[in-house]
Amino acid sequence: MKNVYSILLAVGVFSVLSNCSDLNATVTDDHIKTSAKESYVFRNYLSDDDIHIESKEGKVTLTGTVSEESHKSLAKETIMSLPKVRSVDDQLKVVGERPTELSDAWITTKVKTNLMFHRQVRARDTQVSTNNGVVTLKGEAMSQAQKDLTSEYAKDVDGAKEIRNEMTVEKAHTKNKKAVYRSKDEKIDDASITGQVKVALFSHRSTSAVNTKVKTTNGVVTLHGIAKNKAEKQLVSKLSYDVYGVKNVKNQMTVGNPKRN
Repeated sequence: MKNVYSILLAVGVFSVLSNCSDLNATVTDDHIKTSAKESYVFRNYLSDDDIHIESKEGKVTLTGTVSEESHKSLAKETIMSLPKVRSVDDQLKVVGERPTELSDAWITTKVKTNLMFHRQVRARDTQVSTNNGVVTLKGEAMSQAQKDLTSEYAKDVDGAKEIRNEMTVEKAHTKNKKAVYRSKDEKIDDASITGQVKVALFSHRSTSAVNTKVKTTNGVVTLHGIAKNKAEKQLVSKLSYDVYGVKNVKNQMTVGNPKRN
């Protein structure tokens, strides 16, 4: 009889623990979906896309449609950076016709992506067009330095043969009248910062081939990986620091060629 009671007790305990485990997994999955939808990236960049998020024990599946290839990467990298996420199965589809690689339309999209995440330029006030690889920039810059930086970022795209920057520089008395789209003090979640940094580094020609690991804690970005030289390491730091929400960058990348077995 004691054996029967022992077995029943063991079964009961196992059942309770199993139910608790299932409940914890459900709570975690719900939290992942909520955190993703409420993230800065999803609210500011992906709000017009049709993205469906499912999570089972931390394994996330993304379905639906996005307007640009960069939005696929941004959604995946942001969710992958959320706590408790074990993997992301990206099944998102890009709607519409994709521009041919290195075509004028493709270059224009790449330039816009390059500008999009950086706070030291004004992506929303910059019009971009491309003709036979020649990129023309129009709009307003707050200073000559900002205008020059916009050219620098636009040039760092595959296929961009020349940059014609026709942007005007605002007069001093009008600068304070302009609304600031995103304040430096705006609270941006760590997952969104990591997602932005990863996509920004990939979109720049100079850093697209660099295998950089990115982690963000309270707005402080830590970088790991291997840079070819000191200049490349410094560029990764510069581009990362100029991303919305980044408070500081700790670049722990090593310089030199990767070791081969």
